[in-house]
Amino acid sequence: MSNKGRKHSSEIVDGVEQAPSRAMLRAVGFTEDDFQKPQVGIASTWSMVTPCNMHINKLADAAAEGANASGCKAVIFNTISVSDGISMGTKGMRYSLVSREVIADSIETVVAAQGFDGLLAIGGCDKNMPGCLMAMARLDRPAIFVYGGSIQPGKDHTDVISVFEAVGAHSAGRISDIELFEVESKAIPGPGACAGMYTANTMATAIEALGLSIPNSSAKEAVSLAKREDCVEAGKALMHLINKDITPRKILTKEAFENAITVVIALGGSTNAVLHLLAIAHEAKVSLNIDDFRRVGEKVPVLADVKPSGNYLMSELIEVGGITPLMKTLLEKGLLHGEALTVTGKTLAENLEEVNEYPKGQDIVRKFNDPIKKDSHLRILFGNLAPEGAVAKITGKEGTSFQGRAKPFDSEEDAMKAIMGGAIQEGDVVIIRYEGPKGGPGMREMLSPTSAITGKGLGDKVAFLTDGRFSGGTHGFVVGHISPEAHLGGPLALVEEGDTISINADLNEINLVVDAEALERRRNNWKGPKINNEGVLGKYAKTVGSASKGAVTT
Repeated sequence: MSNKGRKHSSEIVDGVEQAPSRAMLRAVGFTEDDFQKPQVGIASTWSMVTPCNMHINKLADAAAEGANASGCKAVIFNTISVSDGISMGTKGMRYSLVSREVIADSIETVVAAQGFDGLLAIGGCDKNMPGCLMAMARLDRPAIFVYGGSIQPGKDHTDVISVFEAVGAHSAGRISDIELFEVESKAIPGPGACAGMYTANTMATAIEALGLSIPNSSAKEAVSLAKREDCVEAGKALMHLINKDITPRKILTKEAFENAITVVIALGGSTNAVLHLLAIAHEAKVSLNIDDFRRVGEKVPVLADVKPSGNYLMSELIEVGGITPLMKTLLEKGLLHGEALTVTGKTLAENLEEVNEYPKGQDIVRKFNDPIKKDSHLRILFGNLAPEGAVAKITGKEGTSFQGRAKPFDSEEDAMKAIMGGAIQEGDVVIIRYEGPKGGPGMREMLSPTSAITGKGLGDKVAFLTDGRFSGGTHGFVVGHISPEAHLGGPLALVEEGDTISINADLNEINLVVDAEALERRRNNWKGPKINNEGVLGKYAKTVGSASKGAVTT
C-alpha cells in the first residue's frame, strides 16, 4: 500500500501483523479500499446537555461526507461538553474550565491512539472550542475547526443573558413573576451557541482569525444550510491540508495570535479570549503573554455594536456580511498580518481579496472614524492588588475609572445572597475571592451576580472584582483573572470590608489603597480556606497554573 497521506494510519492498518486491527475496523464499516485512504477523525462535541451542541451530530455527518468525498476515510468520535449557562451560579460551574482540559486530553487520546492522519473538530460552546484548538496544536497533525453556529434570537430580541438579568430585575421588583416567566420561556428558541458576542462567538471569530477555520464560518447560524455547507467544505479542505502537510503549528504563529487578538477587540469580545488564547498558544509553543493583549490593544478600536455591551446580536451581524468585511478593513488599516497562512492553503490576505464591504446604512459595525472606543475594551491591569495582572472588560460606557469601598465575599454564593438581599449599594466594589483556578477549584464565571447587579439597575454604579472569571455575557465595570489568586495568598485575600479600591483603565492600574505596613500585618494573620482535593477537581487543582498564563495544566 502507498503511505501517501497516511503517516499515522499506516502503522495501524498496514501489514500482516495488523490483520486484527483491520478486522475490527471492518466491523465499524471500513471497506478494503478504506485502508488505503488517509484516516481523519471527526471530533464531535454533540450532546443533549446544552442547546449549543444539540445539533452537532448532524454537522459531524456533513463534515464526514465532505472528507469522504475528497478521498479520506472519516471516523466520527465524541468528546464531552458541559453547559456554562445551565451550571452558572452553582457548584457545577467549577467543572466548566476543567472541561476544557478534559476535552483537549480526550481528543489527543483518541487521535493519537487510533492513528488518525488528520482531525476536524466541531465545537459549539465556550470550553469545547478552545479545548479542540488546544488538542490540534498539541497533536500538530493537519486539522481544521468548524464552529457549530450561533442561535437565533428569542422573542423580543432576547437571549440567555436577558434571562439572567431578568432575575435581578425581578429581585428588585422591576418585573413580575409572569414577566420573568415570559423571558425564561421564550429567550432560547433552539440549537446554537449564545446569541451575542459572548465567549462562544468570540472564540469562533478568534479561531477564524487564527486561520484554523474556513473564511466567515464563524458568522453562520447553527440552523442553516450555510452551516451545513461549511462542514462539507471543511471536510474537503482537510484532504488538501494532508496532501500539503499543513499542520496547525505552521498556521499558529505569533502573527496569527496577534490577528486573533485584533479581531476579538474590534468585535468587543469576551475576557475569556485572553485565557483561551494564552492556553492555545502554550500548546502551539508560541510565546504569548497577557502584555501582548495590551500592546496590540493600544492600536485597535472597538467597532462592533454587539451585545452584551452593545445593541445587536450575532444573527444581525451575520445578515450584514459577518466578520470578513471587518477583517478586510482591519487588514487595509495595517492592523492584521495578511501573510499569515490559513487552512485554505492561502494567506489571510488572499482569502479576503474578493470580500465586499458592509452594505451602506448598516450601523452594527462602525467606521474607523466613529469607533465605539478608540482602543481596546480588554484592559490588562497591574498594581498592588494584581501584581501578576488582571483582565478587565471596560467599554467606556461605564467610565474608565472607579474608586469605591470594598465588599469582599469568600464565595459566589455569599455574594449572590448579599446582592439579591439588597446589601450592595452605589459605590461598592464587590469582591468574590477564592474562586481562582486552584482556589475554586475551577475558576467559576460570575454571570449570575453581575447580571443580578445589572438587573437591579446598578450595572454602572458598582464595580466587580474576582480571581475567577466572567462570562462573555457580562458587562459593566468588571475585573477578573486577578493574579496571584487569593488561595495562594494573593493580595485579594487581604482585602477587608470598607477598604478603598482604585481602578483606572486609562493607566491600566488596580490598587488597594491600604499602607504596606497594614497589609503585612494582615498577611501574617491570614489563613486560607481548604479546597476540594477529590476527583477531577482535586487533580485539576494540583496541576493548574496561574490565570495570567492561561490556567493550563500541561
